[in-house]
Amino acid sequence: MSSPHNESPVNPLPPVVVALFLIMAGVELAFTLGARGILGGPGAVGWRIEAIERYAFSGQILEWMLATGQYPPEHLMRFLSYPFVHVSFTHAMIGAVMLVALGKMVGEVFGALATLGIFVLSSVGGALAYGLILDTPVPLIGAFPSVYGLIGAFTYLLWVRLGEMGAQQVRAFSLIGVLLGLQLLFGLLFGSTNDWVADLGGFVVGLGLSLFLVPGGWRKILSLVRRE
Repeated sequence: MSSPHNESPVNPLPPVVVALFLIMAGVELAFTLGARGILGGPGAVGWRIEAIERYAFSGQILEWMLATGQYPPEHLMRFLSYPFVHVSFTHAMIGAVMLVALGKMVGEVFGALATLGIFVLSSVGGALAYGLILDTPVPLIGAFPSVYGLIGAFTYLLWVRLGEMGAQQVRAFSLIGVLLGLQLLFGLLFGSTNDWVADLGGFVVGLGLSLFLVPGGWRKILSLVRRE
């Protein structure tokens, strides 16, 4: 047994969260250094714009795919690539910090594969909500729909914990309520955006997946079905 004096006071991050963070931070670092002329030469100044054109999710492209029945890989990739492209350094760092904080809590309970699944499928769900509900030419970028999926998973864990404590389980939704309220406030102060639709879509997907991906989730669901 290891001595408690040799144990780290901070639990290590799940490897999948570290990998996602490094990809996100690496992409943003390249954009930032390129914009300042430190990396990539004169052409690097436009890297962010080029990445948005190539990797952002577009509701108009989704409409074209559904109308024509054509699903080119370069457009399907947008469902998974847009969380790693941000509008600014600040935008990226806020998303990355939230990813680390929530990914740590979710990953320690759900495990690496389930956490990755929630991140990826929440990205897809957020994009679908954005593309199908809204009619806007503004592309969707940023990690927030995927991060909100992790918030959905965390909300489920908090819901279960509050139930075990005999407390009001509706309090589990206080975090998502505060975040959406802040988005509404910022929209009123600095101009409205519709990204909250994708964020809410990611949250719903993450919350729903938690029922199945949490350890023992399938057994609980099958047990409820058999009782009925």
